Amino acid sequence: MSVTLAPTLDHVVINVRGELDEASTQWQKLGFTLTERGHHSLGTSNHLSIFQENYLELLGFEPKNAHSAQDVVNAPKGLNGLVFTTTDAEKLFGEIQAAGLRAEEPRAFHRPVQISTGMQEARFRTVRLGAELVRNGRTLFCEHLTPELVWRDEWQMHANGVTDLTDFIVRSAHPAHTAKLYQQLFGSRLILETIDDGVAFQAGRARVQFITPAAAQARFGPVETTNDGSERNVALTFEVRSIDALRALLARNQVSFVEQRDCTVVVRAAEAVGVAVQFISAPH
Repeated sequence: MSVTLAPTLDHVVINVRGELDEASTQWQKLGFTLTERGHHSLGTSNHLSIFQENYLELLGFEPKNAHSAQDVVNAPKGLNGLVFTTTDAEKLFGEIQAAGLRAEEPRAFHRPVQISTGMQEARFRTVRLGAELVRNGRTLFCEHLTPELVWRDEWQMHANGVTDLTDFIVRSAHPAHTAKLYQQLFGSRLILETIDDGVAFQAGRARVQFITPAAAQARFGPVETTNDGSERNVALTFEVRSIDALRALLARNQVSFVEQRDCTVVVRAAEAVGVAVQFISAPH
């Protein structure tokens, strides 16, 4: 048995712990628009970069709230969260258990959002897979109770020309083995394909890739590793309207980048809040 929904990437989470100011400055140098800082009822704070179908979250905490943000304090810095979409967190929780996997009880929370008509409250429910199932990261499902307070047109215009996040990359010594969790979770709704040095599956407009350490090094340069050689979320790929315009923006902002043979541009993890970032041309 597996869950009844197909995988669709909702958002990704970069854990910046107590460095929200530094991380937001660094992310904006890459040409991303960020929302104003939000403050969750759980004690964490964030900035978002919103795209057409998905979004990216810089998640951390302000010093006064460190005591109530232990999930973030104790989690690895960098690309920490892989989050899929659900429309019914309670139902999904039961389905995950029926599939033979452990999940944490659904959790509801909210944060204030300032829009042109005044202050509103964005509300969410999430379900997290058991921590023991995903090493060095978190896999969750998010139910948006107020999606109109997340996907707003005014937040989707980025100076770098990004339209969507298209790939979430996991570094693993055993890519097919790491992907088995998602095969068990989604069942026949997940189609696993073989790619160079790994495997991948489609999750809406984005793909989740599992590639070998050697492939990650070749594509992205130095990336985050683990002491025991276990898997680690390491990189993201974004579509942009113009690679030439992107290069010019990065040069103006004094961001180092590498141009690859396939006409893509890579910003090393050291320049992008610990996450390697690849930019590719959007299809025309």
